[in-house]
Amino acid sequence: MHPVLVYTASRIGLFVVTLGVLYLLGLQNPLVLIAASFLISGVASYVLLSKQRDAMSARISDKLDRPQPRDD
Repeated sequence: MHPVLVYTASRIGLFVVTLGVLYLLGLQNPLVLIAASFLISGVASYVLLSKQRDAMSARISDKLDRPQPRDD
């Protein structure tokens, strides 16, 4: 599967899981719930998704370094 899709799906999944856990722990204010979930999932993804992030950046870097065909 495409590394960018894997990383993006993993980030979204981690956010949803964090949102659900915080909701079950009693955080009811929607704004605080979303903000806290965003921050916690961001830190967690930095730690847990390093392999996927490296694969994604390598894929993007390879695409950018590849010479583009010129239409003359």
